[in-house]
Amino acid sequence: MILGVAIDAPLRRLFDYRTPEGAPPIQVGERVWAPFGHRRVVGVVLEQRDYSDAPVAKLRSILSGVDGAPTFDPALLQLLVWAAEYYRHPVGEVIATALPAPLRAGAPLVQAQIRWRLTPTGRNNALAQLPKRAARLRGVVEFLLQRIDAAADEIGAGGGAAALGALRTLETRGLVERFVAAPVQAACAPVRILEGPGLNTQQQTAVERIDATLGSFAAHLLYGVTGSGKTEVYLNAIASTLARGEQALVMAPEIALTPQLITRFKDRFEAPIAVMHSGLTDLERLSAWRAARDGSARIVIGTRSAVFTPLAKPGLIIVDEEHDPSFKQQEGFRYSARDLAIVRAQRLAIPVVLGSATPSLETLARAQRTPELLSRLPERAGDARPPRLSLVDLRTNAQAHGVATPALLAIRRHLDAGGQVMLFLNRRGYAPVLFCPACGWAARCARCDAHLTLHDRARRLLCHHCGAEPSAIERCPDCLEAVKPVGQGTERIEEALRERFPDAPLARIDRDSVRRKGELESVLERVRRNEVRLLVGTQMLTKGHDFPNLTLVVVLNADQGLFSTDFRASERLAQTIVQVSGRAGRAGRPGEVLIQTESPDHPLLRLLLSGGYDAFAAGALKERQETGWPPFARLALLRAEAAVPAAPMHFLRAARSAAPDQSMREVSLLGPAPAPMERRAGRHRAQLLVHAPSHSSLQRFLKTWLAEVEALPAGKRVRWSIDVDPSELF
Repeated sequence: MILGVAIDAPLRRLFDYRTPEGAPPIQVGERVWAPFGHRRVVGVVLEQRDYSDAPVAKLRSILSGVDGAPTFDPALLQLLVWAAEYYRHPVGEVIATALPAPLRAGAPLVQAQIRWRLTPTGRNNALAQLPKRAARLRGVVEFLLQRIDAAADEIGAGGGAAALGALRTLETRGLVERFVAAPVQAACAPVRILEGPGLNTQQQTAVERIDATLGSFAAHLLYGVTGSGKTEVYLNAIASTLARGEQALVMAPEIALTPQLITRFKDRFEAPIAVMHSGLTDLERLSAWRAARDGSARIVIGTRSAVFTPLAKPGLIIVDEEHDPSFKQQEGFRYSARDLAIVRAQRLAIPVVLGSATPSLETLARAQRTPELLSRLPERAGDARPPRLSLVDLRTNAQAHGVATPALLAIRRHLDAGGQVMLFLNRRGYAPVLFCPACGWAARCARCDAHLTLHDRARRLLCHHCGAEPSAIERCPDCLEAVKPVGQGTERIEEALRERFPDAPLARIDRDSVRRKGELESVLERVRRNEVRLLVGTQMLTKGHDFPNLTLVVVLNADQGLFSTDFRASERLAQTIVQVSGRAGRAGRPGEVLIQTESPDHPLLRLLLSGGYDAFAAGALKERQETGWPPFARLALLRAEAAVPAAPMHFLRAARSAAPDQSMREVSLLGPAPAPMERRAGRHRAQLLVHAPSHSSLQRFLKTWLAEVEALPAGKRVRWSIDVDPSELF
């Protein structure tokens, strides 16, 4: 028997091995120890055949199986193989992505349990051998005489460490022995569902629509304005799923959202919950993975990679904030967790719920084809009302460190009225540029085509692209004149607000201020307790947080996405403005949103103010359809980078020339062209865009074309990758 094994290596192929003579049968989906070069590695068997393209005599043999049982159920294994083919990525790396690190290193699939039992000698005359003063040893023996075997922590009132020392002493005397117990399938843990608040008519309709599809595939869109109670719909749908004895998988875009989700779920369900995200230790992640796989965890909450979590009895998948770019992996295996959640639900014949106040245009287009699966929540829950939005014209209003006079007056007014205020700026650090007004010098990264950001509190310059950290300087290196920071980051806004409003407790939330584990949760809790009155932050504040006392939101720079070359920039800007605006006025108090801009007449901003996200999305979808961009077309991006400036463009020109002629009638190749940031981390980058009218035409082209690209000699001088359905064109 020949085994086709997927190994974590950057090669788009399986590796053939022979089955060792006399070895137990090895199943598809099982992990094996395999020789690979001079190493011993863990691979996963994907094929069993009686032939190989290589001479069988030259094939090496599998060393052994790891578990004697498949790691993945057939449906999940097929999903991983499909994902490797769809995203055109090495299947070994795809499977490695789905495994916690200890399993990639050979840890057992099921946690082994060490148990203890008396030896025949111990059972017959241990008590006779032990002196009466050895009370602890005699107690352990007496306990085991009443049992066939036991774990150390089951023995004696002290249990655990106390019993373990006695057991080891008895083991040296030949009176007890340890053994590894066969794993026991976890029982389906009982669940108690606690009562929640009553649902309004729209929420109840959404729950009934989802419940009606349990046990079958349906891709629901829960399109609800911020504060409309989408989480309550999730909770009720999950309650129905648990009542059927099934599990629910809930995905959130970022770690920052998982603590509040976990709290909401624990307040409603007395049930085991597994958490999966990158902030866990390897052992914590493995424990959660095992609990989901054996069914002992009834609810699984996680971020992007949780889409690959094995489930014993899957019943429902929920993708919260489905529009969020964080669901797209941007390095290595570039998959979309949202799209894979839909495919997985389809293969499992279970419903998936995509929830958002600002759905992606792809999701909206899909919902238009199945309107029976679209549930709208157009009103905020309870007495809350939508916030009042208005523009602040930066051309006619004075600014103090980036905050316009009308905004400063509004902040004072809301603070005096007992409200909280949030200022949103998606730029961390103190200032984006350190500049010399005498000669025009500016601090630039030596390895990237980017300015260095000044982080004043740490007195350092930092490149936000490659991580370079040169020391901050006071004098221009060219003319020795004093340099000055130009522009605003969250640090500088924080400094200005502390000076202007010294009586208002302030907190800043960005990746620099909340680095340590638990720090973000601590700050958010202080905000909810109204111990923080002023809040400054980046994109981390826009997603799903509920601040009941927040009455004013100030968007400091709304112009960043208005004039981008990326066709998705306007969609991202609209989503950001609507999401951050939705943090205001979520309880009974009215909310206000001020959007600072130097382009108050821009059609996008005017459309958002007059018609909201609905109006923007309708116009954007029409524009995309007329111009032939997603969701009315499919894209792939071939990227290349190298230390030598000319190498990426040389490789991409060769790749373009290798395109099959018969496919070019359907598929267009745009480029190659330098990447918008041509040099990053010391490497020069370029890209070639593939544009196709449909999924099938794109996949047919890629299958043929990439085989030719892999064989190009120029490919050996660059690092290249393919990104199917790219979310960012740079």
